[in-house]
Amino acid sequence: MNQDRHVFIIGGGVIGLCSAYYALQQGMRVTVWEREAEQGDNCSLGNAGMVVPSHFIPLAAPGMLSKGLRWMLNPQSPFYVKPRLSPSLMRWGWLFYLHANSEHVDACKQLLLDLNLRSRSLFAELAKESDFGLRQRGLLMLCNTQHGLDEEAAVAAMAHELGARAEVLDAAATAKMDPGITMNVAGSVWFPDDCHLNPQAFSAVMRERVRAAGGEILYSKSLDSIEHANGQVTAIHSNGERHAVDQLVIAGGSWSAEILRDLGIHLPLQAGKGYSLTLTNPKQLPELCSIFCEAKVAITPMNGTLRFAGTMEVGDLSLKINPRRVKGIIRSVQPYFPEFSEADFADVTPWAGLRPVSPDGMPYMGRAPQHQNVIIATGHAMMGLSLAPITGKIIADLLNRTDPGFAMDRLAVDRF
Repeated sequence: MNQDRHVFIIGGGVIGLCSAYYALQQGMRVTVWEREAEQGDNCSLGNAGMVVPSHFIPLAAPGMLSKGLRWMLNPQSPFYVKPRLSPSLMRWGWLFYLHANSEHVDACKQLLLDLNLRSRSLFAELAKESDFGLRQRGLLMLCNTQHGLDEEAAVAAMAHELGARAEVLDAAATAKMDPGITMNVAGSVWFPDDCHLNPQAFSAVMRERVRAAGGEILYSKSLDSIEHANGQVTAIHSNGERHAVDQLVIAGGSWSAEILRDLGIHLPLQAGKGYSLTLTNPKQLPELCSIFCEAKVAITPMNGTLRFAGTMEVGDLSLKINPRRVKGIIRSVQPYFPEFSEADFADVTPWAGLRPVSPDGMPYMGRAPQHQNVIIATGHAMMGLSLAPITGKIIADLLNRTDPGFAMDRLAVDRF
């Protein structure tokens, strides 16, 4: 191990842990810093646990503005922007507007597909030695209207053009795919290359792997300041201690923009709050993960439990639960899974997490402007878990100053 290459990673979620793991594989000395306790909560734990090559269309896409405006009027809708006087939010919204077009989708879709497929293969490699509940059976995009099915069929056609696998199914064929769950759907699109896992188990596995490889993980740490001069970060001050660094990785999720402001970097990034509810003893248990297309709710079986996750509530860094958004998730279930009722969720405690959202729907991976020993890895939105291994691999390559093998301009930190 090259002890002179001390990499300090801010953020102990799946992006930070995967970055640490692959950096250690390249012979670096690694310290991970995390604001939460080791058994604390972050966006890496309560999410839907999906690995999604099917999600090759970035969030900033045609039609999202009109849908977003309609959803804004519904307190239980899948999308909401919390109004506030914020220059950073106004800038983010303007950039989103500029990128919500077909040209942007065409420029990004192959890259997003390639990143997700490579990440999927890395998950499969990791699963050979560790059990984190990886199930490689695909994902069903469930549509309970013909209009929804037509829209998803168009996505399937786009997938075929990119060389990805997708199959449009009618209601009967959908039922045969997962006979353990009663469905009320017009049909579905099956993406066989998608898969799912238990995100909490995966986080635990990666913590073990980082430590086994000689990495250090510091928990419950406050960030006092970042010491820097002449375009170089030299140390992190945390809990009254000084930690010298050779290279710094910012993988702080939705808090990354706040951290980077100390370096004079104003990264366009907003927190997108999502919620999940997990039934510990569901009356029916599907074998495949799925998404309610019209409702934008993800459903994942996890070790006998069933998780429902959804909403994108763009706002501040508060984790306060919005009961109306949670109600929207609960009310979306019965139209697709008719055996379930709202009463099934009566005693379920909702979980909330903050997803870091860039204005063009593409993650940030690259060196910080004016600070050449700082690398940023954030902005993955709903694909944080899905892209975690490939992000970690890319960050390790950047730390080692080797070519990651992807077109990095679409992911550059200073692309706006």
